[in-house]
Amino acid sequence: MKKIILPVRFGLVTSAVLIAYFLFLALFNKHTNPIFSFLNAAITAIGIYEAIRFYKLEQGDAFTYTSGFSAGIITGATATIVFTLFFLLYSTEINPDFLVELLKTMNGGFDINDGLVTFIVAIMGFATTIVSALTVMMLFKNSGNMSQKK
Repeated sequence: MKKIILPVRFGLVTSAVLIAYFLFLALFNKHTNPIFSFLNAAITAIGIYEAIRFYKLEQGDAFTYTSGFSAGIITGATATIVFTLFFLLYSTEINPDFLVELLKTMNGGFDINDGLVTFIVAIMGFATTIVSALTVMMLFKNSGNMSQKK
């Protein structure tokens, strides 16, 4: 239980930043433009990076690739789940016209419902989490290619 507290905390902070960014875009009516969602990946990657960095400091010599990768996955999954729940609440209760506006922006021409969009948001979040965790762990893994002086 102790091992997941730090990643969960970073996941909650990351989700808070994602929600704040979304609401900031909503202030300027830019939240329906999908191009702005690319910054979500950067926010998630930064959250995962910081979680793994702190986790490595906390673990010291006990830090392994697997434990760091797990910390990144837990961080990203927590952020994705919380943001997806917020997105569902926003699109159904706070601004029910949001999905209609989003589809007009995308010029989709296809019928879509809240569940499908929420599923897509979750899948995008989990994909970003996996890619970010793998990428960040390349920075923190111990390399066996070079001898390390102590």
